[in-house]
Amino acid sequence: MNKVAIALLFLIISIFSSAETKPGTADHNVNVHVGATYLHDGHQQLEATIDGRKYRLESLNVIGRLLALGDYKAKLVTDEHKNAYDSFQTFEFEFPDKKLRKFMVTGLVE
Repeated sequence: MNKVAIALLFLIISIFSSAETKPGTADHNVNVHVGATYLHDGHQQLEATIDGRKYRLESLNVIGRLLALGDYKAKLVTDEHKNAYDSFQTFEFEFPDKKLRKFMVTGLVE
């Protein structure tokens, strides 16, 4: 009975250890530098440089707190271009604790 319990314990440990992949880590390979942060109606609004282009972003959720200035990793999750002049984009930021937050592009700055 003791050997069966030990074998079962090792099986459970191996299953959980193989399932502990950090979601999105490899996917979030876009460099983002947040240079300004504001609150508007509880939503975070950011001015950020993403791969050399300047953007204005807004959180999709009511956060009620300012995001710290600095560098983050992100990925482009929505990139719709219905014609040559309109676009809709959403970036997903991955924070150091592996939490994720989506930001919609609300402005482009030249």
